[in-house]
Amino acid sequence: FLTMKTSVIATFFGVFLTYTYAAKEATKKTKKAKLYVPQIDCDVKAGKIINPEFIAKCPPGCQDVKYRVYGTDIYASFSSVCSAAIHSGIIDNTGGKILVQKVAGHAGYRGSFSNGVRSLSLPRWRESFLVAEGKPRKGVTYPSTLEYSSSKSTIVKSGNQVRKEYQTPPVAISTTQIAATTPTPTTTTTDPFTTTPKPTTAPATTRTTTAGAAAKSRPALHRVRDTAFRGTSTSSSNRNILRTNTGIQRQEPVAAFRKRAGSPVHLAMETDLWKSGLSLFDTGFSSKEELNPKPLESRSQGNPNCKVDLSFLIDGSWSIGKRRFQIQKQFLSNVAEALDLGSAGPLMGIIQYGNDPSTEFNLKTYANSKDVRNAIEKIPQKGGLSNVGRALSFVNKNFFSDANGNRGGAPNVVIVMVDGWPTDKVEEASRLARESGINIFFVTIEGAAENEKQNVIEPDFVDKAVCRTNGFYSINVPSWFSLHKAVQPLVKRVCDTDRLVCSKTCLNSADIGFVIDGSSSVGTDNFRTVLQFVANISKEFEISDTDTRIGAVQYTYEQRLEFGFDKYSSKQDVLSAIKRISYWSGGTSTGAAISYASEQLFSKSKPNKRKIMILITDGRSYDDVRVPAMTAHQNGVIAYSIGIAWAAQDELEAIATDPDKEHSFFVDEFDNLYQFVNQLIQNICTEFNSQPRN
Repeated sequence: FLTMKTSVIATFFGVFLTYTYAAKEATKKTKKAKLYVPQIDCDVKAGKIINPEFIAKCPPGCQDVKYRVYGTDIYASFSSVCSAAIHSGIIDNTGGKILVQKVAGHAGYRGSFSNGVRSLSLPRWRESFLVAEGKPRKGVTYPSTLEYSSSKSTIVKSGNQVRKEYQTPPVAISTTQIAATTPTPTTTTTDPFTTTPKPTTAPATTRTTTAGAAAKSRPALHRVRDTAFRGTSTSSSNRNILRTNTGIQRQEPVAAFRKRAGSPVHLAMETDLWKSGLSLFDTGFSSKEELNPKPLESRSQGNPNCKVDLSFLIDGSWSIGKRRFQIQKQFLSNVAEALDLGSAGPLMGIIQYGNDPSTEFNLKTYANSKDVRNAIEKIPQKGGLSNVGRALSFVNKNFFSDANGNRGGAPNVVIVMVDGWPTDKVEEASRLARESGINIFFVTIEGAAENEKQNVIEPDFVDKAVCRTNGFYSINVPSWFSLHKAVQPLVKRVCDTDRLVCSKTCLNSADIGFVIDGSSSVGTDNFRTVLQFVANISKEFEISDTDTRIGAVQYTYEQRLEFGFDKYSSKQDVLSAIKRISYWSGGTSTGAAISYASEQLFSKSKPNKRKIMILITDGRSYDDVRVPAMTAHQNGVIAYSIGIAWAAQDELEAIATDPDKEHSFFVDEFDNLYQFVNQLIQNICTEFNSQPRN
């Protein structure tokens, strides 16, 4: 009995130990796994990382001018993540952990100098990010491996397994690890956020008015031309009434890779996806087929000598009439065929305008001329007025985005078709579009006759809309019957990318303010040499009220505004004004002059212009230059300093934007100033071209 009792106790004790061990092991497994923080390099930009929120570790040594940063507090995604973290004060040059959150793009980013990092200004960018201390937020799971928007293969760790994958995010996602998929040329792939609406064609009845509706006479400001086409439509009264906008929006053709609005993945997608051989959309249908997605057939990749992103704004107003609308569509079809559309060449989208604009299809909906022509054939007339200005505002704000197929490296071109004249103003909308880098062409058909010009809301609207009045950006067609003759001239101009100068360049996108030393030590003759130097620089730029603008300040102990940015809008007028500047003579208060220029010149600079200050002096300042210069830098002014003879090198470097060697110059004699004209222009353009373009 004693033996049996001992055996039972031993068995019970063994079971107890086994249970205790198992419980401990289970407890170990349920413990929260330690967060593995991936390390990134100094040159990694936020836009290249797909994860919408992540924690990463920055290495030492990221406080270097070669790692560019754009913005203050909120940074453009083109910026170096780690350098932005130093600029914001989250880490220092020794590195450390940071938390990054992607947010929407901004219309402007302000440059500043902070924590040893100079950030640059940027007019706009499609995506931004915030940097915070590298502590996980409660309830958020952070990735241990970052996903990059690159087609290169990479090694991905998953638990105890290691697999080689192409650098595309996995389909399985959580609320904190949203991912996108990259389709292959023959496969359409969707993720949990992809919505593919059933494609439909808009029946003609969706844009007809009620049979019993009272016809309204058309306003005198926009005539109806239907004499030549009487009897060609079902009812001539259809062309003579102004129909109320029903608010019906045409559904775009099927988009098999459409992202949820505001999705961080959508914001983070880069143009790397748009490469030759890859197509996000598949629309190989015939004119009798319903729009159903299917794999793209092997087609031409387009004309590589005409790589532009093109949007047509077509006139759908009632004044055009049904027959003319068909002629317009045939013209578009002929242009599409002549362009030879394709992913390696030109891409084309269409917006129809009336009272309000609506997108018929965007840049990535169709990848070849045949599909575009089939889609054009199906476009119904919208009706309404001819609100071209509203359409230009729409295309500027909405059309040329990554989500719509904008490729970044291709010029953005808009071709506006106008029957007669617009029913709203176009100048302001056109200016904003041009300042966003859009090249605007106008094709006007049957312009206003002499007895009709009093009805035109904005006289000379074409000259006000395009960036050059030399005829390159405008084609006037006298009759709809001769519109077909404009196909080849238009295609030739659109494909002449060297002449598409409406896009922002280093020569047409700045407000340049010259701050000129007029002190007694300069002298009359040398002052004229300085003015010639200023004129030689100015004449290298494209000067107008919508391109580069020039202003000038002269200083001694005091300061004088010679002329502001809005004073002269032509190159000849600017050069004449420079020549008329009279020599002042006096002391040298350079610091006060910088403050004055900031207040009187650069505070009035346009938001989308690069603010460039070129200061020329021949001696040491009587006052401090460092604080005024730093304030100017923080307000986004890019400063160049030109020193002559007795100018102090330490002051020149303090005035100049970092890096000093690219923004400050010294010459021993006034007569040698001319040597720096080309170098200065080159440096201005090099800095401009290093900035991202939207």
